[in-house]
Amino acid sequence: MNTAVAFIFPGQGSQKTGMLADIANLEPIALETFAQASDVLKQDLWHIAQENPNDLLNQTQYTQPALLAASVALWRVWSSRNGIKPAVMAGHSLGEYSALVCAEAINFADAINLVYQRGQFMQEAVPTGVGAMAAIIGLTPEKVAEVCELAEQGAIVAPANFNAHGQVVISGSTEAVNRAVIIAKEQGAKLAKILPVSVPSHCMLMEPAAASLQKALTAVNIQAPKIPVLQNYDVISSDNPDLIREKLVKQLYSPVRWVETIETIYSQGINHFYECGSGNVLTGLNKRIIKEISSFTMNTPESLSQALESSV
Repeated sequence: MNTAVAFIFPGQGSQKTGMLADIANLEPIALETFAQASDVLKQDLWHIAQENPNDLLNQTQYTQPALLAASVALWRVWSSRNGIKPAVMAGHSLGEYSALVCAEAINFADAINLVYQRGQFMQEAVPTGVGAMAAIIGLTPEKVAEVCELAEQGAIVAPANFNAHGQVVISGSTEAVNRAVIIAKEQGAKLAKILPVSVPSHCMLMEPAAASLQKALTAVNIQAPKIPVLQNYDVISSDNPDLIREKLVKQLYSPVRWVETIETIYSQGINHFYECGSGNVLTGLNKRIIKEISSFTMNTPESLSQALESSV
């Protein structure tokens, strides 16, 4: 296949107990990647990913490094199998860190520690129960923004993820999100439901977490990516480490512009997308954004083989 391809990296919600077990049985480098992450955290991250003791895999400070390790493990397997080098990368929320590691902008060990801290900062910023997120299906982004304005009433609620056409996630204080769900249904939404998350990501409630993240990022060495990475904040790649840091901070309280991201990549003549991570969430979203996209996952031995064959 003589065509440019894009690699995309998923965020929270893609975790699953037992993820990458079959890959790890065949590819030692996958276990080695998790072992490196475990050394950083002084916790057995592979055990957490496989057994989910005390539901740790769904606690954000462990979810984030586990998903980062899974994506980097698959990238290393792909590279060891001489898979095609992508022309561009992008990640959804947390996935942006995975993309930056695979593009050699951030050291893997540094990134594991960073996203562990990021998860802690996010959870500490908003006590459990105070914030919420909800999925709104069947309304335009403009209508969702109007719904949020009606629901605010002095609290915070705003669009957080523009995931696909007609699929927007909102985030904010629990009471305002609950009001928005009711209003969205009144406005004709096909579906409006609260999501099972512990943190209201990508809204202004995350500003305290962003301030802490900014301090943590000053200690992290960032290089110009060797492969362009479109960042969530502005859907633009950057070679400037300070600008990359700035956009990682702003990402915490700004919406994920995923529809624009995929449309931007497609506009560059790229229609082969490889989801490098656990699950197939982004693959599903991408098909709703642009029907003509060819999407591939690689989280099982079978899908990995098919992805490698498709890239030849």
